[in-house]
Amino acid sequence: MKPDRMLFRLSSVMVSLAWLSQPIPAKEIGGTINTTLRIEENSVLVEDVTCAVESAPCIVVGAPNITLDLDGYAITGQADAEAACSGGGVGTEIGIDVNGQNGAVIRGPGVIRQMRSFGIRVNNSSGGKITGVTASTNCFAGFYLNAASEYELEGNVSVRNGNMTFPCGGI
Repeated sequence: MKPDRMLFRLSSVMVSLAWLSQPIPAKEIGGTINTTLRIEENSVLVEDVTCAVESAPCIVVGAPNITLDLDGYAITGQADAEAACSGGGVGTEIGIDVNGQNGAVIRGPGVIRQMRSFGIRVNNSSGGKITGVTASTNCFAGFYLNAASEYELEGNVSVRNGNMTFPCGGI
């Protein structure tokens, strides 16, 4: 093969490899969510989110190995800003729900607040990570892990969560 052809092929391969290494664009999330949003690709908040979903989770991680980047924004539910829940809560109104999905990553900084249930619930999942998230004024626990294994929680804050009936507050 002639040197100029070899150089062209090598350059073509390098351009192809450079294209493959580019970050995959994420689904952008913001504004008001009125029905449960199921994410099946890496996603990022691009503005604060108001969760107006009744009796269901706000955001559901719907595939394994998904990253949700809060990027400094807040997800706010319908509980009272001052008292969260004075009595009970609505057990299904979860801020972010990871159910049966391994390898999910929820990355802050960001805030999950005023959910009438858990801020973040991880159920029957493994090998994921929650970092840099503040859970505040949620009716149940800020972070709830059930049948979750090898889950890493790092640099999170949980404050003013729980209620008189379920004072389960933190993690």
